[in-house]
Amino acid sequence: MSEEFELDTDDLQRRMDGAMANLRTEFASLRTGRASASMLEPVQVDAYGSMTPINQVGTVNVPEPRMVTINVWDKGLVGKVEKAIRESGLGINPQLNGTIIMLPIPELNEERRRDLTKVAGQYAEHARVSIRNVRRDGMDQIKKAKADGMSEDDQKLWESEVQEMTDSYIKKVDAALETKQEEIMQV
Repeated sequence: MSEEFELDTDDLQRRMDGAMANLRTEFASLRTGRASASMLEPVQVDAYGSMTPINQVGTVNVPEPRMVTINVWDKGLVGKVEKAIRESGLGINPQLNGTIIMLPIPELNEERRRDLTKVAGQYAEHARVSIRNVRRDGMDQIKKAKADGMSEDDQKLWESEVQEMTDSYIKKVDAALETKQEEIMQV
């Protein structure tokens, strides 16, 4: 017989928390018609020979609800920052004012809102898949321990614990998706 099996549920939970954090970051990048500095987080600028986040080449501000400004620190990067924003797929048309790039956030039309809810749904599905992959890893560890002599009762106990954890995280993803879709569809 083997020594007592102990599943590292903290590791599984940490990895599921990581999937949720990633989902929140992706949701924050979705434009809902309100200006937010976080909507620029996924945009990378080719600065000094490497891809750099916008917030590392300038100061990002939200002076009013429908405007984001970027005060670029290096004049030579203004064009590259503008190009990165245009090519990012955010649907925002940057306006230059010296080293300051202004991003007016237009109202979303109904079609664009529906598209964004679909994108939010895709992000949520990626999070669910990540959580299920963590679940699968946990179940594989349990199966390996079963092969090494763990009792069937212990196996069922651990499997139900992993499944409960997975179910709770899937519910969190679904709740976050529902909230984000309501936010997007709000006019």
